[in-house]
Amino acid sequence: MVSGFTQIVAVIGHPITQVKSPDNFNHYFASQNMDKVMIPVDIAPEAVADYLNTLRGWHNMSGILVTVPHKQRVAGLLDVLTPRARHLNAVNCVRKLPDGRLEGDMLDGVGFQRAAQAQGFEAAGKRALLSGCGGVGSAIAWGLCEAGIDTLALYDRDDASRQRLANRLATHFPTVHLTTLPTSLAEFDLLVNGSPAGMAGFDSLPLTPELLATLTTNTHVADVVTAPVITPLLAFARERGCRTQTGPEMALAQMHLMGEFIGALPQPQEATA
Repeated sequence: MVSGFTQIVAVIGHPITQVKSPDNFNHYFASQNMDKVMIPVDIAPEAVADYLNTLRGWHNMSGILVTVPHKQRVAGLLDVLTPRARHLNAVNCVRKLPDGRLEGDMLDGVGFQRAAQAQGFEAAGKRALLSGCGGVGSAIAWGLCEAGIDTLALYDRDDASRQRLANRLATHFPTVHLTTLPTSLAEFDLLVNGSPAGMAGFDSLPLTPELLATLTTNTHVADVVTAPVITPLLAFARERGCRTQTGPEMALAQMHLMGEFIGALPQPQEATA
């Protein structure tokens, strides 16, 4: 039951029906007997600034999660960004600081790495292709570079977005070999869809069927889309015999990190001697 004592957190996006965070958080809150609830908020882009101003004065809401298409817009409206979020110019979680300012961080890349490692994939020394260079795609690319990826091919339907990300990565990770869309996927260890492709209302596949036909069974294929769970890309990859990673797996992998950041979950206790 929600009462006047209940602490509220939210996830904002447009649309919002695809998000898994409310399921993950609310099941956890219930299992731990925590008087907290996460609500999904479908908010139009032009209303985001007003929503953030409302958050400043919303006393029983400690923070929010941010999903498509608001990650970059919200970053430009906050008072403080973590170094990672500032480099990426995108956030997926926002918390209120004691002095009333709003601070944002971008944990999609960390969540992706955790989900991949849980399936046995390690990025160091590997070759990867990322389709989609927006907020979540940029975070994943940054995380892959931090993890020591050898080669990273970038693709986006908006080539300006791809070029901006490539320039940013080249500045901070000069040893990573950055390339554009290849003619074959046969030599790649990882394929990531970081775009909305596969969601209702968007293209069904992030790459052409002809290019996807060059996938081999050695490629780890991951998708950030959470609904449907098995996207057309993942279905295609499974038919090819590839190991796959779903959007909900990534969301669950970063749940505790985001929950701790926005004050919805307690910080882990440090071990004492």
